[in-house]
Amino acid sequence: QLHLVESGGGLVQPGGSLRLSCADSKPTSLSYYTVRWYRQSPGEQRELVAGSGSGGSTDYAHYAQDRFTISRDTAKKTVYLQMDNLKPAETSTYYCHAVLVGFTYWGQGTQVTVSP
Repeated sequence: QLHLVESGGGLVQPGGSLRLSCADSKPTSLSYYTVRWYRQSPGEQRELVAGSGSGGSTDYAHYAQDRFTISRDTAKKTVYLQMDNLKPAETSTYYCHAVLVGFTYWGQGTQVTVSP
């Protein structure tokens, strides 16, 4: 069983960058898991931001394709989401999600605030 922990959120100015991290607290390797980042704002549905398959594939929401990068550090057992050129509308809580053979896990989320 995983206990996912996100970190790296915070306050950033429009056009700035943040790198979010997701790791298991034990830590357990995430190499065999499909790991995705989602975000959710108050009153909104949770939406997919980016995903990383265990075989190395990646996919992105249309708005994230040119500005966000999902990556893995196998040695550190961590999945990252690099976010560049952030916009105020992207203020949200960002969640890490891992799935393997029907077992799904969510982190508690990390807040990202984009504001002057």
